[in-house]
Amino acid sequence: MLDALRKGAGTWVAKLFIALLILSFAVWGISGFLTGVGQNTAAKVGDTEITLFDLDRVYRQDLNRVSQQFGRPLTPAEGATLGIPQQTLGKLIAEAALNDTAKVIKLGVSDERLARIIQTDPAFQGVNGRYDRNRLQQVLQSNGYREDEYVVERRKVAERGQLAEGLVGGMKAPAAYLQAFDAYQRETRSADYLLITPDYIGVIEDPAEDALAAYFEENLANFRAPEYRAVKVMELTPTTLARPGDISEDDARAEYELRAEDFFQPERRKVRQMSFPNEEEAKAAAAELAGGKTFDELMTERNLTSNDVTLGLMAKSDFLDEAISDAVFSLEKGATSGAVDGRFSTVIVNVEDILPESTQPFEEVKEQIVTELAREQAEREILDLLDEIEDARAGGALLDEVGERFSLTVETPAAFDASGLGIDGKAVKLPEADGLVAGTFDSDVGIENDVLQAGDQGFLWYEVTEVTPARDRTLDEVRQDVIDAWKQAELAKRLNDTAADLLARVDNGTPLFALAAETGLEVKNAQGLTRNTPSGDLGREAIGAVFSGPVGKAASTATADNSGRVVLKVSGASVPEFDPSSQQVAALEAQVSQQLQDTLLGQFVADRENKAGVEINNAGVGRVLGLDNN
Repeated sequence: MLDALRKGAGTWVAKLFIALLILSFAVWGISGFLTGVGQNTAAKVGDTEITLFDLDRVYRQDLNRVSQQFGRPLTPAEGATLGIPQQTLGKLIAEAALNDTAKVIKLGVSDERLARIIQTDPAFQGVNGRYDRNRLQQVLQSNGYREDEYVVERRKVAERGQLAEGLVGGMKAPAAYLQAFDAYQRETRSADYLLITPDYIGVIEDPAEDALAAYFEENLANFRAPEYRAVKVMELTPTTLARPGDISEDDARAEYELRAEDFFQPERRKVRQMSFPNEEEAKAAAAELAGGKTFDELMTERNLTSNDVTLGLMAKSDFLDEAISDAVFSLEKGATSGAVDGRFSTVIVNVEDILPESTQPFEEVKEQIVTELAREQAEREILDLLDEIEDARAGGALLDEVGERFSLTVETPAAFDASGLGIDGKAVKLPEADGLVAGTFDSDVGIENDVLQAGDQGFLWYEVTEVTPARDRTLDEVRQDVIDAWKQAELAKRLNDTAADLLARVDNGTPLFALAAETGLEVKNAQGLTRNTPSGDLGREAIGAVFSGPVGKAASTATADNSGRVVLKVSGASVPEFDPSSQQVAALEAQVSQQLQDTLLGQFVADRENKAGVEINNAGVGRVLGLDNN
């Protein structure tokens, strides 16, 4: 929001804000509440203050911006989890440090220059591309700024831009630096490798009993039974509260009559439409059709497929063009029209099929109507019943008693762990209520829990009825799981041992092709490998090994899917010639230069904060950001 208002201050402003975000986490909590900070001040850098009002305004803008990215409003707690408060305060402190520096060295911007900056800001330009004062007022109002506040803030931005320009303006990355980066990014390598798969290792037999027992004891924690909890749950939703039996046939029939249009289907026609660039071509095609050519033959002649001409089933009201709809509904089944002068083009239409109008009889939709009426009735009653149930719970009534009193079913799902899985390892079917599993494990037997939201219009109550503590399982309980785990570990060990043996022989000078002939493995080759880009069998680990040493380096790594091992040897490397005039190098220069500028500017801001001193009103900041737990 505010950043959009600052576009006209110059390109260095954008650079400045990037640097400020880099510093945001470092400045949070530099110092606590000090006596030099007033009650209306969020923080102070040197003699420059950040008001609680400014902090609140900018924080709301930052929170709203991130909320838009998530597609929903974020709570202050969620914003805190994402670090938004730290970023906001850090940004404002960094700006204050630069503002304080600008005052110390007496930087300034003339009124004339400031006016030009504001008037050339794209955010304030009207439809004619010129400065529009009304547009200025609209933008400022939508962002919570008065004009005088904005002018003061814009002047500070311009002064910070001058400071940034003086510190790092025009700084460019050295040519040697760019050449090294360019070589790093564009270097390609090739590698020969042997692929060792589980199939090469072969079938792994079940372990002996003593080996299995030893493995089980060494990995006991992996097979430990988690804590399980059992609950009783009672749902109050439109579905559970609905009483279809209370809906009379007269009520249902009256609703049927009221919603007659919902059960009426007008005549529909399956239509194909062929468009023509002009009326002359359409009339020529219509003449061919009148002479005996079929619509399908005309489609073939014009290289049209079914997808090109099919409109599907259309009611008369579905057509946007009245002329075309009249033509379609004047034809018999299978008939084709002549040239029809539509609103957007001249067309020929063909009717493949006709579905006559129809009305669903009452008896066919009676059950649906009764269900819907019962649900609507339940939706009207649900909030009143919620209050009655909460009163009963407050009076000490247990869940079973409440269920019996209000004719609601109390269910007992299977016990589950903190992941919602049952003793059989499968997901337990639980009511759809956010927080049920977490709430169950935060509660205990005999504790009354807060009601949970169930869906859009429902509520759920639950009680923990049993807690089964975590325990060590016996080998007999998990024998097959232990066998499977032992086999997986043994497979990994044999893959690693085989790869290590082959790598040792490669390092001792044995060619990969000799090893392939001896082992029956195939020597594969990968060409054009680049850094950080997996390729085929070679995942990120293998690519890292390929670029970690000179040509001739050998290594053993996991495969891309982590199912096997590769033993590789770098067979070649190529670095393209450095061309400082190329577009790629120009883009790299802009990026690296920007990073250098941001880093130096960030160091300057950190130094100014350290020398000027930063004081933070933690209590006031906590209140403004909604993080005050008191």
